[in-house]
Amino acid sequence: MAQAVEDWYKQMPIITRTYLTAAIVTTVGCSLDIISPFNLCLHPTLVVKHYQFWRLITNFLFFRKMDLDFLFHMFFLARYCKLLEENSFRGRTADFLYMLLFGATFLTGTVLIGGMIPYLSESFAKIIFLSNSLTLMMVYVWSKQNPFIHMSFLGLFTFTAAYLPWVLLGFSVFVGASAWVDLLPVMPTIFSKMFILG
Repeated sequence: MAQAVEDWYKQMPIITRTYLTAAIVTTVGCSLDIISPFNLCLHPTLVVKHYQFWRLITNFLFFRKMDLDFLFHMFFLARYCKLLEENSFRGRTADFLYMLLFGATFLTGTVLIGGMIPYLSESFAKIIFLSNSLTLMMVYVWSKQNPFIHMSFLGLFTFTAAYLPWVLLGFSVFVGASAWVDLLPVMPTIFSKMFILG
C-alpha cells in the first residue's frame, strides 16, 4: 500500500507535486499549531506597510481546517492540476506555472481592489485565504478544455464537465460556504484561453 502511494506521488508532474506537498504541509502545520494561520493570511496592510510579501504566496497554501472540505480540495488539486499539467500543458511546464501565477495574481488583485469598493468591501475583507479559489480555478480551466466529458456528482446525478464549476458553486452554497470564493476563479478563466494550447 505504501509503495503504491509513493509511486502515485512520484508520478505526479513537478508543479502539481510541489503545490500539493506545500498545501498539505502548511495545512497540517497549522492544524498542529506549529504555524499560525495569521502569519499566512492575505492582510493588505501588513503586505504594504510592513513588507510581509510572503503573504502573497502563503495565502494560497493554507486550506483552513483538516475536514471534508480540505479532502475535497486536495482531491481537486491532485486530479485537475495533474490533468492540466499532463495534458493541456504537456511539455509546457513553464506555461503552466505562468498560468498559475497569472491566476494567483488576478485573484489577489480582485480581492484587494474589491476591498476598496463600497458595498463589496465587507464581503471581500472576509477573504483572507485564496487557496480554495486557486484550486477551483484549475477545475474551471479543465472543465472548459473538456466540456463534453460525462461526470457524476456523489452518484446523485450526471452532467457534462462544462457544468462542473456551477455544480460545485451550488454545492458550496448548499453547505453554507461563501459563494464569493467559488465565483472569484471564474474571472481568470475568462482570460485562460491565451494559455491553453496556444
